[in-house]
Amino acid sequence: MSKRLLPLLVLLAGCSLAPDYRRPAAPIPGTWPDATDATPAVTDKKPVPDWRAYFVDPQLQALIVAALEHNRDMRIALARVEEARALAGVARADRFPTVELAAQRAASLTPADLSATGRQLEAQRYDTYLGVTGFELDFWGRVKNLDEAARAGFLASDYAARAFRLSLVADVAGAWFSWQELEERAALAAATARSRGETVGLIAKRREVGLAGDLDYLAADGAYQSARAEAANLARQRAAAANALRLLVGAEPVLKAQALSALATPAELPPGLPSDVLLARPDVIAAEQKLLAANANIGAARAAFLPRILLTAAAGTASRALAGLFEAGSGAWSFTPLLKLPLFDAGRSQGNLDLAVARRDIAVAEYEKAIQQAFREVADMLAARRYYGEQMAAFEAAARAQDERAKRVEARYLAGVSSQLELLDAQRELQSAQQSALASRRAWLASMASLYKALAGAN
Repeated sequence: MSKRLLPLLVLLAGCSLAPDYRRPAAPIPGTWPDATDATPAVTDKKPVPDWRAYFVDPQLQALIVAALEHNRDMRIALARVEEARALAGVARADRFPTVELAAQRAASLTPADLSATGRQLEAQRYDTYLGVTGFELDFWGRVKNLDEAARAGFLASDYAARAFRLSLVADVAGAWFSWQELEERAALAAATARSRGETVGLIAKRREVGLAGDLDYLAADGAYQSARAEAANLARQRAAAANALRLLVGAEPVLKAQALSALATPAELPPGLPSDVLLARPDVIAAEQKLLAANANIGAARAAFLPRILLTAAAGTASRALAGLFEAGSGAWSFTPLLKLPLFDAGRSQGNLDLAVARRDIAVAEYEKAIQQAFREVADMLAARRYYGEQMAAFEAAARAQDERAKRVEARYLAGVSSQLELLDAQRELQSAQQSALASRRAWLASMASLYKALAGAN
């Protein structure tokens, strides 16, 4: 090799043919739609606190801790991170020579009619050597790009696991809110059924003395049976919600019923958060790491068009007899450089390059889509937090009004002023308003949990 060519090859060693990476512009507005506060966010603080500071109820915190430890999907996600880490280690090892220590014995017998001397020839050989086999001088960065692609794949898997962790925290909170709602609604329905059963007994006695008719009794009994059916339906939903919570937690949860109105509400978020905080979400970063991997694979595909130099070398001892391996003059060595230049492969290298470019374009679109999806989730949850709050206030005011109305109608009925139908109507309206108020409060709490999931990755 020319003395002038050698420095050039050394300079070329390790260069990369991958395209220069530029992060795609975020295809989203700079602010959220219907923003109610344009105050800039405080940049020296986390946009969203840690989940322990956000979900402050002790029972909920215990459930989240158990889920992070026992949830099987979480274990799968963490195992996939370790899998990707191992694959990245395998890819990185290709950038270094593999050194092997070996010892071998070779024996052969050549028949007389095949021997050059016309006599049977028996030969033996013993070798010990320290060698390097097929080490590639990475002039064009093919191995380097494959290493970078594997590392980006590992980081993508790691950030995907972080995103799942956030999702699990929010899902446990949402499932717990649902169970609390159904527990309270089921208790309310059971109390309503008992009350209407007592009303049926009261009307039966009034009918016996002629103060109520058959129609009053049948109307009361129909309302009682409907209340029983509603109580059974809500009990079934409550059991399903508890089972869903068990699956998320991965163990038997310790559940204690609490009134939704008495639950500690999640912490408030700082106002005026800019939309670029989404770039720090784990799922968005995972999508960008996949894009980086696809970009590096283009460099590896381009390098396939260029020559490859592989080195195989060994140094050791050789002898016809085992005892002579370490005697003077038994030293042996070999050096076998190999130059491989692709001439014709029926378009395989070009196809691999086209495939890498297409996958890079797909990764760009998936990254942009991840940002848009994140923007939609946050915008939806900000709107949900606002409008569910307004809806909850309205339903709770309606429930208070219906409760007052039901008390007055019941007093009028007992005084003989109001009819049985008016009493049943007031009771139905009260139950409906109470159930709606509970459902709206649970929806508001769940939107706060989902908002944590949508924004917490910006920490």
